[in-house]
Amino acid sequence: MAVPTISRISCPIDFDKDGRQAGYARAPLSRNTAGWGVIEIPIISIKNGTGPTILLTGGVHGDEYEGQIAISRLAQTLDPGEVQGRVIMLPCVNVPAALADTRLSPIDGFDINRCFPGDPRGTFSPMLAHFLDSVVLPYADVSIDMHTAGHSCDSALSTNMHHSKDAEMLRKTLRAAEAFGAPYNVVFAGVDEGATFTSCVEARGLVSLGTELGGWGRVSIDGVRVGSCGIRNILKHFNVLEGTPNVTHKDGTPVTRHMMVRGTDAYLTAPRNGIFEPTHYHGATVFAGQIAGYLHFPEDIDTPAQVLHYPSSGVIWMGAGPGRVTRGDPVAVLMEDFRDDWP
Repeated sequence: MAVPTISRISCPIDFDKDGRQAGYARAPLSRNTAGWGVIEIPIISIKNGTGPTILLTGGVHGDEYEGQIAISRLAQTLDPGEVQGRVIMLPCVNVPAALADTRLSPIDGFDINRCFPGDPRGTFSPMLAHFLDSVVLPYADVSIDMHTAGHSCDSALSTNMHHSKDAEMLRKTLRAAEAFGAPYNVVFAGVDEGATFTSCVEARGLVSLGTELGGWGRVSIDGVRVGSCGIRNILKHFNVLEGTPNVTHKDGTPVTRHMMVRGTDAYLTAPRNGIFEPTHYHGATVFAGQIAGYLHFPEDIDTPAQVLHYPSSGVIWMGAGPGRVTRGDPVAVLMEDFRDDWP
């Protein structure tokens, strides 16, 4: 029997229609109290004139708030008459996780950003991933997927992207990051990225930019500010809105510093379970061999703390979030200035 390829999630938006449309995609979810129950996912489309389509997604992980706030605010204030092109906004993609304040779905326990391209016959997370990939993404020219470090870490305010062997795509994405205007842009590798939304965007040859705008399980004031300004800057950069992004400081220096995380030697992970006491916050410049923190074991009498050292030199992109960590959890991720000699 052939595997169905049509999404089970219904969507009321006609993406080819001019003007502002707002509604809820409805994902079927049979449960004990509602055999024909649905999960409603907010989606807004604003289309006018000619121009590219910018896709803005937030809340892929439920405990990452800054993107949800920034996109919701834009969706409520963006004047359709000012738009030249199309803006598709999903401010709260993973509604069940957002309401539960969790990274993983409380319905099936999955990280939706490890489920792409998804499965229309799967549980909630693969079904939602398939909807994004097969129904929404085909309309996009540019994807801005807004994340933070959630409860797991705290991050320097940044956009992020993958390195591309296509020199023109690399150039276009770096320029888009500069237009967004976060303090850092991180070109990164060394982690599991094969089943992310980004991987689907890149497979279509589209400009793909992510963000990391805070963490530690709270709303970053600066993260919301940078994110809100950044998505409007992106619309200006691609001529969907009139105006020029402000990408320099008053002294003429660039707002965004391009960085890179090239491999696993940039990641410091906990060697065992314990309470991690860091010695630096994100944004600090540190050096290989310098003390990164202390792993404490207060439940074990007279067990001394284990000293952890940075594996390489650089600027801390991600710093430890929760005090208690599990073996294998990253407690620091280091970035260095971007160079063209990416291997």
